[in-house]
Amino acid sequence: MLMRPPLLQMLLLCCASFALGFSLANAAFSPSRSPINLNHGLKARACLPRKDRLAQMVTDDKFLPSKQFGLQPPDLTLLAPAKINLFLRILGRREDGFHELASLFQTVSLFDTLDFWSSPADDSQPLYSMEVTDSSLCADLIPTDESNLVMKALHAFSERTSSKQRLHCRLHKEIPAEGGLGGGSSDAATALHAANRLAGFPLSEDELIKLAADLGSDVGFFLSGGTAYCTGRGELVDFRKPLEPCTIYLIKPKVGCSTPAVYGALGLEKGQQLSGLDPEALLKEFEEGSIYKATFINDLEPPAFQVVPLLREIKEDLEKLGFPAVMMSGSGSTIFCIGSPGADAPNNWQEELVAKYDVDIFEQASCSRLNNANLWYAEQPAETS
Repeated sequence: MLMRPPLLQMLLLCCASFALGFSLANAAFSPSRSPINLNHGLKARACLPRKDRLAQMVTDDKFLPSKQFGLQPPDLTLLAPAKINLFLRILGRREDGFHELASLFQTVSLFDTLDFWSSPADDSQPLYSMEVTDSSLCADLIPTDESNLVMKALHAFSERTSSKQRLHCRLHKEIPAEGGLGGGSSDAATALHAANRLAGFPLSEDELIKLAADLGSDVGFFLSGGTAYCTGRGELVDFRKPLEPCTIYLIKPKVGCSTPAVYGALGLEKGQQLSGLDPEALLKEFEEGSIYKATFINDLEPPAFQVVPLLREIKEDLEKLGFPAVMMSGSGSTIFCIGSPGADAPNNWQEELVAKYDVDIFEQASCSRLNNANLWYAEQPAETS
């Protein structure tokens, strides 16, 4: 038997254990994506005490060493939800070129994951930075410079508060881009909340919403409880009570929708108004009745179907399955279905849809944020002994 010196034997054992652990983490972090359901059951680590986070990372299927911080656990991990528009009325085009809208927004349980590391400011490093996990959707296409909404949010917070904390964000992307699901806006709102939280909450929720409005029309919504009636260009956010829970299927074709192209196809001139259903009456239907019997309408569907005709075909096939409601979200290209298909729908309707249109299907649910400005989506108050 070949005998090794004890020290060398220990070193070899440690190296082998680390290599095996890193290999398993790598494999777990890059799951084979099912064309039917891309929801991998993300775990919310945000509420874990810092001392417990490293222990969970050993088994967490979303962990890899940070490109900047290595194995150091993040100070905060938050989930950024997607959204759908339960109704979207375009009321007209304003003289400033923006479109006046009225829409009921709802968050759904498809999440991006954002890890944050906080440290004292260092003149040798920028105040804020970010990285993207290699297994993110379209990772190569996600910028990590100032053009990313997360970086814009961290910059805006730093400017507003004169904060001297250094923040680094790692983004793991699961929400598809150009789908009308608000992933970029949700990431930005999550970054604002994280920066404020790690700095000790120097800004109130109202101040954060005002800051969010300068970043993008949808960003402020994600600072709500998950259900909100949004007007103006979307930046005027009226928090509403959560709607009844329901299953929501998100059907995302490979093709995306350019928001400018869809609004361009709408063809409104400055000052032109659109008539149609009263948004206040639509809101009343959702809040006083059942979501399964409410009126779903999206004024951007006709121009989006003009830009991407395939969307009309997908929606028509989904309507034949007998869902209580089928509609496009935002400016597209995601089509969502509320509830379950009818009794006559084939059991393999998802497989048939994937085979016909090469879509991704996410089976999700509506979600909400607790009425607690200190907590984020999917978080619960820490248990006290």
